[in-house]
Amino acid sequence: MANSSVETVNGVSNRILLTLGVLLVVAGIAAFYLLDMYAWYIRSTTLAVSIVAAIAVELVSASGQSFIKFVKDSYRELNKIVWPTSKEASQTTLVVFGFVFLMSIYLWVSDKTIEWVIFSLILGWR
Repeated sequence: MANSSVETVNGVSNRILLTLGVLLVVAGIAAFYLLDMYAWYIRSTTLAVSIVAAIAVELVSASGQSFIKFVKDSYRELNKIVWPTSKEASQTTLVVFGFVFLMSIYLWVSDKTIEWVIFSLILGWR
């Protein structure tokens, strides 16, 4: 079997935590619509609290722990990046703009030359 990057839910505790998280979100959505006699901010707060609780429950599970580890590793790798200085970024931007300008002139001249050859020389329209 090929190496798959799909993560499956293993273990009873992980399945229970995943189910609890889904139930919390469903309960929050249901409460949002069932509490229609209350103000919108109370209903929205109820929904937000249930979603935050579901995220907290998921972060406790094994897949949540691996996600936290992934985020920490990503942040650690982000700190290893050597960012260009302001001067280097400005110089690179100017080189790109210059190249785009020269290419636009080249393409315009090529287009007008092909237009002249086709319409004037071959077809004789002008």
